[in-house]
Amino acid sequence: MDIDRQEAETNTPPNERTIAQKVHVIACGAIAREILAIARINNLDHIDLHCLPAIYHSYPQKIAPALKEAIADARSRGFEKIFIGYADCGTGGDIDKICEKEGIERLSGPHCYSFFSGNEAFSTREDDITSFFLTDFLARQFESFVIVPLGLDRHPELKEMYFGNYRKVVYLSQEEDSALQEKAKAAATYLGLDYEYRFTGYGDLARELKAV
Repeated sequence: MDIDRQEAETNTPPNERTIAQKVHVIACGAIAREILAIARINNLDHIDLHCLPAIYHSYPQKIAPALKEAIADARSRGFEKIFIGYADCGTGGDIDKICEKEGIERLSGPHCYSFFSGNEAFSTREDDITSFFLTDFLARQFESFVIVPLGLDRHPELKEMYFGNYRKVVYLSQEEDSALQEKAKAAATYLGLDYEYRFTGYGDLARELKAV
């Protein structure tokens, strides 16, 4: 890049940046609110966010095919820099295969519970093996993203089969919200599990987005 062009791009107002200068983030709709908040707080005006349906959180087999289509679409529209706003998220390494083929990166960690907690800290908690996790999004959408996909609204007797080996619901909170805490407590009561609250903030999600 020549000096004149470099200076011009450096001084370009964020809202006038070209597609080639932006980072196209293809992310899970379940963390859209958090990504937008991080971008706003940190003035990350170069991030261009595209979200896949949040319900894929409950159907991870749909994530990789949808990512392939979204990446191809982004390339066709001129985006040179792409970042995947997913961890592995139950895809069994399929997202990593796409990233390797396309030469792009994704969020670190196995899932959102880990990167919100901080991947290093999450990996050291052996007591979480029997925990069922909620985030702000899942506390808001517990019925739509847990009860209905698992068929518990039609067959509540299935709760024991799905959750019999769990001991507690752990609510990993991104924003301190008393109303959401009550929803998370209600979810724990519904599942017949103990309840634990942990305020995580945005964890590694914020750090990685700022580094993109």
